[in-house]
Amino acid sequence: MTCGLVAGSAFTTVLDGDRSLRSRPMDRVAEPLRSMGADVVTDRGRPPVRVRGGDLRSIRYALRVPSAQVKTAVLLAGLAADGETTVVDRAGTRDHTERALAALGAPIRIDDAVGAVTVGPFQHEGFSGVVPGDVSAAAFLAAAAVVTGTEVTVQRVGLNPTRTGFLDVIGRMGARVDRVTDAESLGEPEGRLVVGAGSSLRGTTISDDELPRVIDEVPVLAVVAACAAGESRFRGAGELRVKESDRLEGLVRLIRGLGGDAAVEGEDLVVDGTGLRGGFADSGGDHRMAMAAAVGALGAAGPSEIEGIEAADVSFPEFWRMLVELGARIEVAS
Repeated sequence: MTCGLVAGSAFTTVLDGDRSLRSRPMDRVAEPLRSMGADVVTDRGRPPVRVRGGDLRSIRYALRVPSAQVKTAVLLAGLAADGETTVVDRAGTRDHTERALAALGAPIRIDDAVGAVTVGPFQHEGFSGVVPGDVSAAAFLAAAAVVTGTEVTVQRVGLNPTRTGFLDVIGRMGARVDRVTDAESLGEPEGRLVVGAGSSLRGTTISDDELPRVIDEVPVLAVVAACAAGESRFRGAGELRVKESDRLEGLVRLIRGLGGDAAVEGEDLVVDGTGLRGGFADSGGDHRMAMAAAVGALGAAGPSEIEGIEAADVSFPEFWRMLVELGARIEVAS
């Protein structure tokens, strides 16, 4: 996203990251920005990325891979372009950028019929806003309640409908879900989320079309599926291979390590709801995998050991303390 932000600026920016971020594919961002006139250089398609900005021309760009980050990069660059820039997003990825731009008064049009978002040149004035709690982080607390047969309430959490697809999935699986929107900031709805276990959990299928709406929650949905009755299938999950780790293969190892059964079939992740016995899981340095392993461990029949739990600090520094406050028994091994 920052690549798009600096693409229209008359200076050079180098964007780098840790080992996991250096493995992320960047040509999907570099390609449309180059077509707009920015000079973008990657390291064989990976970070570090050098962006030399300047005068930009407007484009119409259809996303080749469903990605809210790529969409946002092009839209932000479009604010500094010479005309209207359009991004076609048929998958309906997260829309935080569109909401914020509209709230700030940007010239933006959304055509839901074709999945197109169009922006024109724009520079906003100063503003203030409140960032709601991250619903993707809340997903791990919600899933923990579901697999342990309890209930949790999360206050002041973002309830943007493009981010709450995981609630539809766990509701379909048998969980009780209640959400109440009572505030809004910069176009983002927020409110109260209550999630509890239902009478039973059952497997489900997440289609190719639905997957982009739950892509960040697939790790925790997979461990919930391991605790449900019957098979669950995540179709077209190949994008998981290029996250902070290869989450597709990593989830198979994680679930099997905790005593469950999972496999990769083509681009599908298949989880057999045989339950989790407990065991060992390695986060691989991936924050969402670390938290998913914790949820699986809570739902397992026996004790579990998780390697690399500190990875959770990347997005949820208080995760382990919060689990303990909610009643989880966690010991840090020397």
